[in-house]
Amino acid sequence: MTSYIIRRLLMLVPVLFGVSIFIFLMMRVVPGDVAQTILGTDATPQALEALRNQFGLNESYFKQYVNWVGGVLTGDFGESMRNGREVLPEIVNRFKLTFELTILAAIISWIISIPLGVLAAVKRNSATDLTIRTISLFGVSIPNFAFATVLLLILALYFNYSPPIGYVSFFADPLKNLEIMFLPSLVLGMTMAAAVMRMTRSSVLEVLRQDFVRTVRAKGAKERITIFNHALRNALIPILTIIGMQIGTLLGGAVIIEQIFSLPGLGQYVLTGITQRDLTVVQGSVLFISFVFVMINLIVDILYAYLDPRINYK
Repeated sequence: MTSYIIRRLLMLVPVLFGVSIFIFLMMRVVPGDVAQTILGTDATPQALEALRNQFGLNESYFKQYVNWVGGVLTGDFGESMRNGREVLPEIVNRFKLTFELTILAAIISWIISIPLGVLAAVKRNSATDLTIRTISLFGVSIPNFAFATVLLLILALYFNYSPPIGYVSFFADPLKNLEIMFLPSLVLGMTMAAAVMRMTRSSVLEVLRQDFVRTVRAKGAKERITIFNHALRNALIPILTIIGMQIGTLLGGAVIIEQIFSLPGLGQYVLTGITQRDLTVVQGSVLFISFVFVMINLIVDILYAYLDPRINYK
């Protein structure tokens, strides 16, 4: 296992190298003058030239890339072209909010999806199964931003409630923090739950057909023990795969949800950087998100071996 983890960590190098080249070139081929976008149409030629020199925009792409990567390797992601703030501390601060949002959404998703998915598998082709499948189908079909918008409209029109604006750290004021984070976490958790619910149902159904489940039942084990101690554990690998992908995506920033609820998370930071053509912000953020996504995949792979002893990484 240790050698496998080391190999996977070494694989980070070419993956992140490829991502860095891709995002660097993508930001350069977007039409328009970066300096003109930042300073506006009324900027003088001298001011435009000074900004280009300040951020090395007059240099060749190769030299710009080498300077940027050299800084990243030493922990310097550069400064924002808009406000001059260092990019890495800003990413870390905003990632804390995104991380909390992801964890809360994941907990809500698991509480809803896994029990209902197991119930649908056990009650296959019954009214309960049909109801759960219908709900999950709606959840998969409706985008989370549409669900969030409708939810906010209902709360505002019928309950005269609007969510608080801004963000307060959990350690500063736990109750205020949970009040702010509950609705966006609920929206993301509900949409995550739909996909996990469908996967749980199909995976548990497949395991329930296997011979070892019949053997467990023949030995007189209680149905609850058969389902949760034997069937569910052996069905968790495909469920864990989709959960890992969802968590990796959300840790990269729930862009639209953060925008709708005015949460200053990593997704909002990236979106703002893209709209403002802030090259250092977008490049650093995407590279950081890629690193997080690869690490989540590594953790999921390690959990595979824990859940299924037959899996042996060499």
